[in-house]
Amino acid sequence: MDPVIIVGAGPVGLTLALALARQEVPSVVLDEGPGKDEQRPARTVVLREDTAALMERLAGFPIAEAGFRWAGWRSMRRKQVMRQITFGDDDPAPLHIAQHVLTAALRDAIAGERLVKVAVENRLDSVEQEKSGVTAHTRGPKGTWWRGSYLIGCDGPRSTVRKLADIRFPGRTAVERHAVAALRTELPWSGEALLHRMPPWRTSGPSAGEVTGRPLADGVWRLDWLLPPGKDLVTPDLLVARVRETLAGWSGGSTPPYELLDTGVHIVHHRLARRWRVGRVFLAGDAAHLLGALGTQGLDEGLRDADNLAWKLALAWHHGPHEALLDSYQVERRAVVAARLRAADQSLPLLRAGGGLRSVVPGSARGHDALLTDGHLGRGPLGAPGAHADSPLTPQHAESAVEVATEVGAPVVDVRVTAEDGSFVRLRERLGRGALLVLLIAPGTGVWERKHWVTAGIMPRLAAAVTALPHPAELLVAESYPGAAPHTVLLIRPDGHLVTALSGVRPADLYEAAEATLGGPRVTADATAGTG
Repeated sequence: MDPVIIVGAGPVGLTLALALARQEVPSVVLDEGPGKDEQRPARTVVLREDTAALMERLAGFPIAEAGFRWAGWRSMRRKQVMRQITFGDDDPAPLHIAQHVLTAALRDAIAGERLVKVAVENRLDSVEQEKSGVTAHTRGPKGTWWRGSYLIGCDGPRSTVRKLADIRFPGRTAVERHAVAALRTELPWSGEALLHRMPPWRTSGPSAGEVTGRPLADGVWRLDWLLPPGKDLVTPDLLVARVRETLAGWSGGSTPPYELLDTGVHIVHHRLARRWRVGRVFLAGDAAHLLGALGTQGLDEGLRDADNLAWKLALAWHHGPHEALLDSYQVERRAVVAARLRAADQSLPLLRAGGGLRSVVPGSARGHDALLTDGHLGRGPLGAPGAHADSPLTPQHAESAVEVATEVGAPVVDVRVTAEDGSFVRLRERLGRGALLVLLIAPGTGVWERKHWVTAGIMPRLAAAVTALPHPAELLVAESYPGAAPHTVLLIRPDGHLVTALSGVRPADLYEAAEATLGGPRVTADATAGTG
């Protein structure tokens, strides 16, 4: 079969290419640029626990070494500390990294990947679909025709793929504006990120009631000042004045030495594509959605798009298209992003105007600072990874189904597991390989060698049930899992979302759940039908 065509060589497109290669699916990445990225220290991303782990799996080295994990978080209002959080093993810190550093790490990983070809200086200008595949044409010094099995638009807010597919992209423009600076300096909160509302020392320029400071590696900080609505220019003199007064305000009145590395204006738009699939053409990342107000991270959602889509495309590439499975990408991911946008849009005017939140956003009774903290740290309705509660891939409720601390459709907890070779690994390390995961909760297995229990008790019967599943699956064992009783069996998707939890070994229920996860029994359909 022809390779998958990925349009766009940003973090989402490169992530998708690596995720497909991990599942033995070849791809061609069409990069309209020269194959390297401009170094912009002020253009950074904050990765949550799940997306940071995804980047580490695909890049093949500890990506955290190229970024910075915050020691803590504090939010202030005027001179008062409203909230302070210290990160640890039970509460992992977000990973803050310059986007060009992240992209370079992904490019380095792709350079050694035989199943990924990056075609630089190729700008897409046409796409044609047939029953058996897609044909794309690019212009540029190396422009030509490309043949693919599927085509994924990861080409950003002004997506050519989206326009060629005639997909509408409604939403709101400039919901937030921030002046941004990257600088090297020392601040009193070593390694801690800070959200400061209504700082008492602000004197320069128009009103700006919020400033955020987020540390990076090598003593660098990214500072963001919320700008008032409108199109007032941010002059260099104004930005330098903001830098000096902010550093002085945080350092007892005297501006510490600093080195200004980069500046810019970050404008946040909120948009959501009407469709994410048209036949064999899909959208992902900023081509499908734009968000980012109140500290939320658009790239986080784009990486989750790639993770969700990769295993479904891999299944279709290896075994033929399954319409229900491919359609589920749009159903699942669009619903999650829509909920995130809805929560932000409802909160924005109330947070900025100081109005009440309780009747609008679930959980908002905790206050403004708590809600903003959620957005910045990836928690609650503004930031937590979404659950696919209403997914068409959710199996029917079985009598043997039980509840655990993870709701069906939500990402699983990263517990320590014993793999089939007897090694101890983290659960997330087994994700993204195309296989389903079957996790047995068996207290005591962590202290005995695998050879002593692999043929004992329920293990042989469970191993036989796993072998009989309609798709390859890996059997793992864990000492415990939050909320799970001994001998609970969890079925987990390749992207780490929980399918179901069963009480004991129930081969028929496990089979039915696995079949539902794959989109149900196969039905012959026209692969170009897609989602309308």
